[in-house]
Amino acid sequence: MERAMEQLNRLTRSLRRARTVELPEDNETAVYTLMPMVMADQHRSVSELLSNSKFDVNYAFGRVKRSLLHIAANCGSVECLVLLLKKGANPNYQDISGCTPLHLAARNGQKKCMSKLLEYSADVNICNNEGLTAIHWLAVNGRTELLHDLVQHVSDVDVEDAMGQTALHVACQNGHKTTVQCLLDSGADINRPNVSGATPLYFACSHGQRDTAQILLLRGAKYLPDKNGVTPLDLCVQGGYGETCEVLIQYHPRLFQTIIQMTQNEDLRENMLRQVLEHLSQQSESQYLKILTSLAEVATTNGHKLLSLSSNYDAQMKSLLRIVRIFCHVFRIGPSSPSNGIDMGYNGNKTPRSQVFKPLELLWHSLDEWLVLIATELMKNKKDSTDITSILLKQKGQDQDATSIPPFEPGSYENLSTGTGESKPDALAGKQEANADCQDVISMTANRLSAVIQAFYMCCSCQMPPGLLFFALITQVEIFFILFLPFKDRCEWFYEHLHSGQPDSDMVHRPVNENDILLVHRDSIFRSSCEVVSKANCAKLKQGIAVRFHGEEGMGQGVVREWFDILSNEIVNPDYALFTQSADGTTFQPNSNSYVNPDHLNYFRFAGQILGLALNHRQLVNIYFTRSFYKHILGIPVNYQDVASIDPEYAKNLQWILDNDISDLGLELTFSVETDVFGAMEEVPLKPGGGGILVTQNNKAEYVQLVTELRMTRAIQPQINAFLQGFHMFIPPSLIQLFDEYELELLLSGMPEIDVSDWIKNTEYTSGYEREDPVIQWFWEVVEDITQEERVLLLQFVTGSSRVPHGGFANIMGGSGLQNFTIAAVPYTPNLLPTSSTCINMLKLPEYPSKEILKDRLLVALHCGSYGYTMA
Repeated sequence: MERAMEQLNRLTRSLRRARTVELPEDNETAVYTLMPMVMADQHRSVSELLSNSKFDVNYAFGRVKRSLLHIAANCGSVECLVLLLKKGANPNYQDISGCTPLHLAARNGQKKCMSKLLEYSADVNICNNEGLTAIHWLAVNGRTELLHDLVQHVSDVDVEDAMGQTALHVACQNGHKTTVQCLLDSGADINRPNVSGATPLYFACSHGQRDTAQILLLRGAKYLPDKNGVTPLDLCVQGGYGETCEVLIQYHPRLFQTIIQMTQNEDLRENMLRQVLEHLSQQSESQYLKILTSLAEVATTNGHKLLSLSSNYDAQMKSLLRIVRIFCHVFRIGPSSPSNGIDMGYNGNKTPRSQVFKPLELLWHSLDEWLVLIATELMKNKKDSTDITSILLKQKGQDQDATSIPPFEPGSYENLSTGTGESKPDALAGKQEANADCQDVISMTANRLSAVIQAFYMCCSCQMPPGLLFFALITQVEIFFILFLPFKDRCEWFYEHLHSGQPDSDMVHRPVNENDILLVHRDSIFRSSCEVVSKANCAKLKQGIAVRFHGEEGMGQGVVREWFDILSNEIVNPDYALFTQSADGTTFQPNSNSYVNPDHLNYFRFAGQILGLALNHRQLVNIYFTRSFYKHILGIPVNYQDVASIDPEYAKNLQWILDNDISDLGLELTFSVETDVFGAMEEVPLKPGGGGILVTQNNKAEYVQLVTELRMTRAIQPQINAFLQGFHMFIPPSLIQLFDEYELELLLSGMPEIDVSDWIKNTEYTSGYEREDPVIQWFWEVVEDITQEERVLLLQFVTGSSRVPHGGFANIMGGSGLQNFTIAAVPYTPNLLPTSSTCINMLKLPEYPSKEILKDRLLVALHCGSYGYTMA
């Protein structure tokens, strides 16, 4: 019997050992056995393992040196946590980062674990290595229900971390309203600054926590800047937090004017200011009017400073235009804006909305006085409008920052260029330079007046209601000054006004409705694109474009660029017969025989839409047109030199007529010509009764112009009209006319690359010049020094084209075939400008006495070349 009992006991011990895993003797191995059980809160298994073990419950393991009590607190394993505490685990043991189990329980919102730790004397005031207490962690996560329990054990709720931040700072930054209230009720210092001087209100405003800021202000929080002078309002505006700004203004009304003055601060992002003022303006009609009136007053003050010649031009100009842009934005989106479908017209006090423009009228009157003064000075010299242009051009030619000039539109045939391709307008011949004092006035005021005029036009685009007391007429001098802006500035002005009626959201990232995606087929991209664009909503296309190729998933701006690039090539695809190559093979002109394609006018309209869309969205197209076609887009009259792009020989004949006396030659030309009309040769009168009017020495200039218009305009008028119909759907004529034909090419197709070394290699010299002559060496040094834009102007000035043909300068075409770029010597006289004969690619370069004079005269010629001035 005794033997049987011993066997039974042995069996029992064996079974027990088989059921229970005994802990290894070393702590390092034992802790990794216990850790999964603690994480799963398997307290019975943990208890049994620890019962007969020598394991140290405070053993710290791992890289962060935490105990099993840390693990239990972190995971919310309450039963295991209590077991470990009973076994002697230290509740205030800190890991390598200084965190106690209470820190981890607070960070993860483990309420039961926190309560048990507090029962076992966990110290709530212990800070980790960053100075954070358990209260900080509760404030970070907004665990107010736990905070109520914890603050009863805390002697100071304003314990600072390493940056001097209290739990209140943290709660305000994260916008935990109830936590903020709890801390304030527990004695937290509402105005306590951190090490950089930032108060709780500062932290609330830095993250746009409107409700938190309101609680602080309601309880008496002070409006204080940090040590760098940055205020809570600065932070709100920088982040575009309009609602929080609204709260600040409610408690500190003086801050309203501070926001208005901030519009002058170039360091603040304009779109953030717009967001703030947009929100404030939406609160009430009276607030909306107050904002606009205040902005108008600040703009007027800045404008008057700008017109003061002693002020800083660059700073005042940027400030004025910035304020006016913001003004126009707020005007358009206000609560009574027509774009919102509401037009109250009056606020509660019956104040007309037009009143907001009244302060600006003082600035417009000052502008008017300046312009009248300059116009009067100009008229004292009995100069006509053409001479006003020449004065402005001369000044512009001396401006090294200027890159372009407005297009010259001759008022009569007599003002057209004559001679051998050189520019010699009668309007300037034999006249003296403008009065020096008047030019000084223009020099000092041109840029300033241009900026104020730009502001004026921006206000005019604000959908102003009827009856505003703005000027009804814009003087010719004003128009010249707005066009006097450098090309870059005019581009900015162009896009500002082009998109003035569109939403301010980023067009590239505008959310796209599936129905708005242009789905096109790659194998029939021209026809499928034409179909989807014609059906698309024009207003939505102006805001943004989304393109997807059928059967492909790719979308985004890369696909849009690819779409424009492919369509550029398709538009000039000879299969569609829309465009024909020019004589030099680098540019394209509408095909007068395009009627062979029955859909040609629809396709021309589509081509206009594509170029208009590309320009609207600043996408470049891989196509270059003839100078005359750019003129058609701009509404600029063509001249006989434009004929050279399609028929160089015919252009030479026209030039011969202008160069020679035809009185006794017996040509018997009349004002009618034979031309191809729908495949048949017909006699077409150049003007009524032209078949009976002989061409004479006196009327030959008119004949040349009318022949030019027939060849370059009348023969393709339907195609031009269809193209412009599509183009103007996206680009208003009034805006695109800010540019000349050279600048339009740059806008549409970008800057061509010019290899100066290839240019030098393929240049010939004549009339006495040789490559080694000082003037020639100076010339090429100047070409190396000037900008790429100016090199293009030089190429255009001499050859009539901004493009170098495939193969380089060796393949440049002239009037009778290949014709190298040529430089010819001209005797020097003071103020003489270089001239050119575009038909033979010849630059007539005077023998200037110095490189400096050569550069000055050349730049004036380039910037004024399209006007044809030889003297300035």
